[in-house]
Order: sequence, then structure tokens, then C-alpha cells
Amino acid sequence: MTNPSSVRIGIDWGGTKIEALAMDSEGRELVRRRISTPRGDYEGSIREAVALVIAIETEVGRTGPIGVGIPGMVVPDTGLVRNANSTWLNGRPLERDLARAFGREVRCVNDANCLALSEAIDGAAAGKRVVFAAILGTGCGAGIAISGEMHSGINGVAGEWGHNSLPWQRPEEYPGEACYCGQRGCIEGWLSGPALEEDYRRSGAEPLAGTQIVALSEQGDAAADAALARYEDRLARALAHVVNLLDPDVIVLGGGLSQIERLYRNVPPLMAQWVFGKTARTPIVSARHGDSSGVRGAARLWAL
Repeated sequence: MTNPSSVRIGIDWGGTKIEALAMDSEGRELVRRRISTPRGDYEGSIREAVALVIAIETEVGRTGPIGVGIPGMVVPDTGLVRNANSTWLNGRPLERDLARAFGREVRCVNDANCLALSEAIDGAAAGKRVVFAAILGTGCGAGIAISGEMHSGINGVAGEWGHNSLPWQRPEEYPGEACYCGQRGCIEGWLSGPALEEDYRRSGAEPLAGTQIVALSEQGDAAADAALARYEDRLARALAHVVNLLDPDVIVLGGGLSQIERLYRNVPPLMAQWVFGKTARTPIVSARHGDSSGVRGAARLWAL
């Protein structure tokens, strides 16, 4: 393999899939592949990630620096993963273990920060100074980009929106479900994919996957439509809280639930009810690069 500086590798380490790509210096995708995450198997996940990258680099004929987006963060003082909703990663030296397995330096950052970076550079938020990007998927995280650069904060938790309480809770929502983070009523417990499915089930309906709930709603099913209406109300309150604190130039939604088209019609007017002053001009847009935006952001952790 030759010319190692002309390609960079991104890995999106999610709760259900590990995706990797090779990207050139112009941001063009050369190869992209994904596999199912070996859930609960730390060592097995590392082996699978290494095999995935080796296959990609063999195909493009080049190696490159590796950036990884993870559903948590690496604590600078210890090098251990913290706050991951893929809980088997917590307390593990993932960045060091990956560097050892690959035989080169690896950078691991929060996957929502990767989403924000990707969309701020050449995605739906290109040209915007302050970008708030939320992942609505297996978990519910968010990241911030300012002037095309990730903003992590002094504690590394900037944008950890999913682990604040759902704002303006209604009586039937209080105190909320217990969260793995140790708190109750977290936004993640209301707005993740599993949360939507559980809310639908609690209404007395048979258990269904999120995609099935959306499909039923589009067919006029009252229970499914009501579940999505509750979801939209909660998302509007949660995003209004962001506007009141950060007032970003744009809000970008990623993750599987971001593909629900009605969110972009219904949430903005609902959000305005909760924003201080009752006015919200903040655009809410879908990630231009879809569910591969995070892996593109991970690749961009390295400058070529």
C-alpha cells in the first residue's frame, strides 16, 4: 500500500452497527462498509472493526489515519470510555486498544460530535456558525459545532442533551423512567427509538418496531398517530430548551427517527410555544449525509 496520507478512515461505532469508510482529501467517499455490532462483546467488536478497516484499505490500496465516533466519550485523564449507552464500552481503554490493534494512532470522540462536524463542513448546516446536531436513534445524543469545529467543552460533555431531564414535564410523564446514567426522566428515555416503541406499547397497543409505528400512522391508525404526536410534543420541548440555552443557527437531526418526515412539519411550530418570547426561527433540518454522516465526521477528525 502506498501514499498513506491521501486517505483517512472513519468508523461509526453504534449500538447496532459498526460502519467504516475511506475518504479522500476532497471529502469523496472511496469505500463504505458496515457490519452488525457484536453487542456486549468488547474484544469481538474490536476484531470485527479491525477486519472491516483492513478490507476497506485493501480495496482502495492505501492506509490512513483512523477516527472513531463512539456513543460516549473518552476521559482525557484516564483514557477510559464514559457515558456510553453501549454500556459494555464504559470503563474500557477503547482508544488505546484500537491503536494497539491497528498499529497506529486512533482518535475516538462522541458520535454526535462527529455528526455535528460532518454536517457543519459539507452537510445540511454548511455555512452556519453555530450548529446543534442531535441523534435520534438507539440512544439520543447531540453535539455542537462552532465555526466548522467541534465544541466539546472543558468536561467533554458539551451537547449531552439526552441526559438532561425532559423539560416542562407533564404530570403523566413525571418522574420518568430510570436511565443507565443514574438519573430519571432523561430526554433519551423519551426520544430514542426504543422509547417511542415503549410509549406506543404503554398506550395499550401491541409491541411494534418504530418503522412499523410510522407506517401505521401514515395509514391513518389512531394509536400510532397519537404516539407520534406525543413524540413530536416531547421533541419540541426538548429542542426549545436548546434554543433557550444556545440559540443555534440550525438544528440538524440524524439517526433513524430523523427520517420521519412529519417531524419537520410539526415540530417547529410546537417548539415556538416553549421558546422564551414564543418565537423560534431556528430551522430544523435532516442530516444531508443521512445515517452515514457520523462516519464522515469521524474521518474528518484528521486533517490531510
